[in-house]
Amino acid sequence: MTDRTLRPLEWPARLLVDSAGWTRRHRVLVSVAGIVVTLVLVTSYIVGGTLGISPLRRTISVQLRLHESGGLLPNQDVTLRGVRIGRVKSVQLGDTGVVATIEIDGRARVPRNSHVRVSALSAAGEQYVDFRPDQAGGPALTNGAVISEDSTTVPVSLATLLGDANGLLAQVDPQKLAAITTELRVSNQGPAKLAALLDGGAYLISTLDSVLPQTVSVLRTSSTVLNTVVDTSAGLAQATANVNGIMSGARSMDGGFRTLVDTGDRPLTMLDKIIDDNSDTMVKLLANLATTAEVSSARIPALTEIVNSTRGGSAVESLSSVVRDGAVWVMIDLYPRYSCDYGMPSLPPALPNYPEPYLYTYCRNPDPSVLVRGARNAPRPPGDDTAGPPPGADPETQADPVPADPATLPTPFGGTPLPVRLPADPPS
Repeated sequence: MTDRTLRPLEWPARLLVDSAGWTRRHRVLVSVAGIVVTLVLVTSYIVGGTLGISPLRRTISVQLRLHESGGLLPNQDVTLRGVRIGRVKSVQLGDTGVVATIEIDGRARVPRNSHVRVSALSAAGEQYVDFRPDQAGGPALTNGAVISEDSTTVPVSLATLLGDANGLLAQVDPQKLAAITTELRVSNQGPAKLAALLDGGAYLISTLDSVLPQTVSVLRTSSTVLNTVVDTSAGLAQATANVNGIMSGARSMDGGFRTLVDTGDRPLTMLDKIIDDNSDTMVKLLANLATTAEVSSARIPALTEIVNSTRGGSAVESLSSVVRDGAVWVMIDLYPRYSCDYGMPSLPPALPNYPEPYLYTYCRNPDPSVLVRGARNAPRPPGDDTAGPPPGADPETQADPVPADPATLPTPFGGTPLPVRLPADPPS
């Protein structure tokens, strides 16, 4: 290697050797400087990281109004959902309660609609202020903001807890408690029984805790039900009296009920035997009744006309009006009414399918003096012979079927099925 290649590494190496020599000659001064630097770093960490004191940090001051202090003291933590964001500066008496001044880190955004409570880290105390926003967003707290007592809560004091415990213990019957303790120490199994009882209570409480919303809903619903029962207590008392009267009547008829039960088996046995002996006949009878029902279903319009006519009155009513005032009232028309035989196949008048009419219905009566359903011998042009069917026409020709529309009802032989569902009307 040449001197020109080694020259760039010569100056750093020489500087490192000179620094090591200077440090060795002034090692006391270097040790003191190291101790001072370490002390400064440790002090900065304790003051800034642990105590949270920073001269460069911007804070805002907020007043917190409480019903009572709840054990809150200055220099205690202020948290937002459990995350430390400040400290309590002072706790002073106010006009109607306690006013706590807290300092919050300006970088922390605390919603104004937050609910504030004084909580404790343990049973020994160590209170702190915790902010719990009701919802995300909204305006944030600013410097000089005041939180009213309606938005703050404090823990239950020891005096209140002891008073409530005293009230609970006052409701315990000493004799019943003594009976429980006596039963638990009857034998050497008493501790095991007590342990099982406590385990069952703990399991019950854990189960209720897992369904706390449902339990609260049940309690609220039960309150509504019980209030309703209280409101209807008079009606329930009357219903109880009525049921008592019914039961008293049933008690007085107890002998008759017993006699009915004892003797009622024989008629039922005879009825069962009769049905068993006539089962074949009953099947035929039911089949005949089914046929009768099908035939009657096809005649429903005619039966309706007989019983209750839509034209007013009915055939039964007309027959009942013939005999009145001690006489029979009959109207007779002596005028002869001619009828004509058209020579067409006759159809049963009760068919529900309403067949189309015949086209060539000409009266075969040659008597010119009889005019049946039209002028048979009316004057016509020469060669016009429309008084009879056309030559070679089928005399049994019927008219074309009427086109079905949405308002047409089907008329099967088994009767119109009910209810009939008509299709929707076409748009106009």
